[in-house]
Amino acid sequence: MDRALQRTKILSNHLLQSSISSPLNPCLFPNACVNYTPPELRENYAFDVKEMRRLLVADNIEDRDWLFGLMMQSKLFNPRERGGRVFVGPDYNQSMEQQREMTMKRIMYLLEKGVFKGWLTGEGEEAELRKLAFNEVLSIYDHSIGIKIGVHFFLWGGAIQFFGTKHHHDKWLRDTENYVIKGCFAMTELGHGSNVRGIETVTTYDSSTGEFVINTPCESAQKYWIGGAANHATHTIVFSQLVINGTNQGVHAFIVQIRDTNGNTCPNIRIADCGHKIGLNGVDNGRIWFDNVRVPRENLLNSVADVSPDGQYISAIKDPDQRFAAFLAPLTSGRVNIAAAAVDQSKISLAIAIRYALTRRAFSLTPKGPEVLLLDYPSHQRRLLPLLARTYAGSFAANYLKMLYVKRTPESNKKIHVISSAFKAILSWNNMRILQECREACGGQGYKTENRIGHLKGEYDVQSTFEGDNNVLMQQVSKALFAEYVAVQKRNGAFKGLGLGHMNKPCPVIPSQLTSSTLRCSQFQMDAFCLRERDLLNHFATGVSQCVVKGESKEHAFIKSSHLAEDLGRAFSDRAIFQTFIEAEARLSHGPLKNVLGLVRSMYALICLEEDAAFLRYGYVSVENAAAVRKEVTELCSELRPHALALVSSFGIPDAFLSPIAYNWIEANSWSSIKHS
Repeated sequence: MDRALQRTKILSNHLLQSSISSPLNPCLFPNACVNYTPPELRENYAFDVKEMRRLLVADNIEDRDWLFGLMMQSKLFNPRERGGRVFVGPDYNQSMEQQREMTMKRIMYLLEKGVFKGWLTGEGEEAELRKLAFNEVLSIYDHSIGIKIGVHFFLWGGAIQFFGTKHHHDKWLRDTENYVIKGCFAMTELGHGSNVRGIETVTTYDSSTGEFVINTPCESAQKYWIGGAANHATHTIVFSQLVINGTNQGVHAFIVQIRDTNGNTCPNIRIADCGHKIGLNGVDNGRIWFDNVRVPRENLLNSVADVSPDGQYISAIKDPDQRFAAFLAPLTSGRVNIAAAAVDQSKISLAIAIRYALTRRAFSLTPKGPEVLLLDYPSHQRRLLPLLARTYAGSFAANYLKMLYVKRTPESNKKIHVISSAFKAILSWNNMRILQECREACGGQGYKTENRIGHLKGEYDVQSTFEGDNNVLMQQVSKALFAEYVAVQKRNGAFKGLGLGHMNKPCPVIPSQLTSSTLRCSQFQMDAFCLRERDLLNHFATGVSQCVVKGESKEHAFIKSSHLAEDLGRAFSDRAIFQTFIEAEARLSHGPLKNVLGLVRSMYALICLEEDAAFLRYGYVSVENAAAVRKEVTELCSELRPHALALVSSFGIPDAFLSPIAYNWIEANSWSSIKHS
């Protein structure tokens, strides 16, 4: 009844005001029109944003800015004026075929400008970091160009580098770098995606001709989702079961030409288009069938295993499981790129949404008062600022992963696999959540393609699937932790690998009553992450071991403990990401920058505590302490609010790569901005 009375009063007032504000009552005037005021005129920077960018980006800043500028200079990158600014971005009104051709034209332009120089022929950590940095910048412009280039250089080219030997490198790498050859990577099949070991393509060896014979024995064995295969690729790496003298030696990789120099499909090969997708329509994904396709013996990438001219199988790695693991090495680079790109897209969406929230107003607190900026509402702060903290944490994690990758050694391969699997899953999941929240936070404007955020959802949704389904990757993380746990128990030693050294220390204790100062203490935060991880690892290992003792297989035991595996995978990931944040913060001297970053770090830690039910589910945090965490997050939101613009400006993304609603959205939507015929 009270609600009905309130609505009646509102309607009555509205009707009375409508009758009063007639021409007979000239004393009343309409409200002034909404105006755009750049947030820079109102918001102050308490720290040096250039210094923060150097911390966040970490490498090749000048090279990145050069590539941003290179794209802004060319009409190929679709510059358009909106609201007095020039923005660049693909024209998504184009057909799928047009988008694919534009992607290839842009790649040829970048090739001509020397962007890819040294990507496969250069050596050293700096060359690899520069390649990773350039791929990030290109993905900020368009996911399709990042993926198309990634398949060609990191998957096709990476497979030749990792699996091939000197004669493969000499024959293929320079032509790949110069796009004389256009490569793709045929691993996924219609019937097998994440389960690479189960792929059904079969290769045999004909010793009478010295050739391998590759076949697609059934429809489920067709290669599927092969980026570049539908239109442009001339060659592919085919992953296939290798059967020698009736014995299946497992998955191996072969170089196969699929098109001639005129673009015609090669004999005994069939190619079909995968068709339109919810994103990435600038990438020509295709399907491939092989019908007794013959390739020379030297087309086997033989760094791991070889076949002699007379058909004898040779490998220094006798264990089939270890051989199989070696063949998955190129996927590590893919996961590194995906993790970095996920963070970059989160930065784009947050920069747009927060800039918009600093200029868009809604509702007044008093009858004649001014409308309030969106970001001055605590509810809006709650929506965006914790996600901003997650993105800062993700940025430090991606930087750590890239350095781990470029400094890789044979001994570090396992660690890179586990960390890249964990970070790829967590950061791509975070990205999809951030894109959705930012889309909603921008209201109807977030639904427009030109404002990027809504469209990016479709573009990046696939990140949770390719290069390893996220849930499968997290299971692999938990299995790796279990293996480390069992190994330590067997040798009765100490934990050393995968950041589990904290397991050697006494178990952390969470105080019964958490104060504000405790909650913001980095040691408490790390203790909370470590307590959750070590306890879940103990539970998981105990549960699996008990099943095995009862006679169940280890694989079945893992399945029965999948709920614990999921919680453990996230616990490991959150702790590892937080560790990279602590290390980044430690590099700063005392001052405003470190003070603000400390707030962001506390926000990241506490939002993890608040949102992961495991902290309550397993009793690490009491109900009363959970309430204290929630209250502290709200307080941190209000303290970070004055720094919001500076924090997103520190991303260093040029204006042209954001969107109209990040700037003068009124002018961008004005009648005068419309091109009238």
